[in-house]
Amino acid sequence: MGSLSIWHWLIVLVVVMLIFGTKKLGNIGSDLGKAVKGFKDGMKDDEEKSAHADKATIDVDAKEKKS
Repeated sequence: MGSLSIWHWLIVLVVVMLIFGTKKLGNIGSDLGKAVKGFKDGMKDDEEKSAHADKATIDVDAKEKKS
């Protein structure tokens, strides 16, 4: 009762296609793909920035001042 068969999913798909149309669904898919690509590019840019920041960091040992 809780699981959906392939026929249920096909009926849902047909209803969604009738409501939105294939052109609208294609546009939604295209927009979603562009959003995912933009997210991946943004993550790649952040990794490159952090890699450059790591190269510019200098490690030093601090010494305590004796009075």
